[in-house]
Amino acid sequence: MILKVGDRMSFNDRELLARMVQCEAGGEGEDGMKAVATVIMNRVRASGGEYLRTGNGSLQRIVMQPGQFDCAMTVKNGQSNSQNIYNMSPEPINYDIADWALAGNIFNPVGDCLWFYNPFSGNCRSAFPGNSGTFHIRINNHCFYRPTPAYYDT
Repeated sequence: MILKVGDRMSFNDRELLARMVQCEAGGEGEDGMKAVATVIMNRVRASGGEYLRTGNGSLQRIVMQPGQFDCAMTVKNGQSNSQNIYNMSPEPINYDIADWALAGNIFNPVGDCLWFYNPFSGNCRSAFPGNSGTFHIRINNHCFYRPTPAYYDT
């Protein structure tokens, strides 16, 4: 279901997650999309730190938290960002993965990772900014990071 709120669209959780999956990892196959969906839902289900405090179990608040996901931004670095959730047209696979993630499934190679990053290069950083995460695995174009004890102080 899509609702119009002011001049922006608002989505239910299924629609929002399907659009995020398509936008963030649509060209990275099922594994890439499941990995991204897992990270997003790990933040929703976080047991401590920033994501518990700011998201408090809400997918909407996690996705729309300022500065977290490029696909949730219509403007990035002062420039229009056309690759955003409002411009996506999810396909059945995106909804299938959203349903899978919302049902509590996780993509095991990603495990408890809370961040992903596309370095646009062959290398992944060893630590996520602020040393709140350490590199865990690369899946297609994205590097995935697990939380360190420092994350829980955020």
